[in-house]
Amino acid sequence: MLQTDLSQWVGKTQSQDGRLGGDIAQMLHAVLGQPEATAPANGDAMPVLWHWAAFTPKMTMDKITQDGHPQRGDFLPPVKLERRMWAGGDVTFHAPLYVEENLRQVSTITSIDEKSETMVFVSVSHETYVGDTLAVSEIQNIVYLEIPDTFTPPKPRPVPAQTDFAVQTPMNEVRLFRYSAATYNAHRIHYDLAYAQQVEKYPGLVVHGPLQATLLLQAAIDHTGRAPASFSYRGVHPLFYTDDLHVFGYDASDEGMSLCTGVPGGHQGQQATVTWRGE
Repeated sequence: MLQTDLSQWVGKTQSQDGRLGGDIAQMLHAVLGQPEATAPANGDAMPVLWHWAAFTPKMTMDKITQDGHPQRGDFLPPVKLERRMWAGGDVTFHAPLYVEENLRQVSTITSIDEKSETMVFVSVSHETYVGDTLAVSEIQNIVYLEIPDTFTPPKPRPVPAQTDFAVQTPMNEVRLFRYSAATYNAHRIHYDLAYAQQVEKYPGLVVHGPLQATLLLQAAIDHTGRAPASFSYRGVHPLFYTDDLHVFGYDASDEGMSLCTGVPGGHQGQQATVTWRGE
């Protein structure tokens, strides 16, 4: 197995202050918002999952590795595998958040699962507070893998034949770069084509997992007009900047609905479920 005993990182905790400023809200709106809508401003309710841009890495360049991520061994364990991906997560919404509101996030390593010498899962709990009030609790699942010699896609999962809605969201280099900039995500697979192809062996720039999750949940809210109680999501197949990305909703009920990103007539990218808050 891996040489370093990673179990000593389980239970490790860190706390950081954060805030989604009005300038970042405008940047996110430029990437995610509807053209006819107005960007949320100071004091406005924060759209779902935008709090992910409120807690960005602040370390200096000497703490950043070749792939653009912060170096490991401080909070996150020193996994020796080179590829890191945001595999999925579970989010529970307790209270609304607002633009320019002072926030605090407490993060804890909850588990480390060494599946093999070439695959390690790390689960991180994040609790976001406004003062002493818990607003959002979530589990983020990170997977570490060995970089292959060539890209071999996972087995495709077909897009549902029957859907309640389908929304096209064009992807290109500019959208991926702007989302990376707004969320301060420096992982080079999202904006550096040469790195993505030559180092991590992807066929193209990779669409962010959190970007897909945000598009999924927002589309479900727009379609139903309801507020989410919880949201679960996981990546099943990478999507690339050249893909005809659509957001699909299906199997709707009074309690919630299923969602996925994917290519029409092709494979899914990310799967998700949302449950609705009681009326």
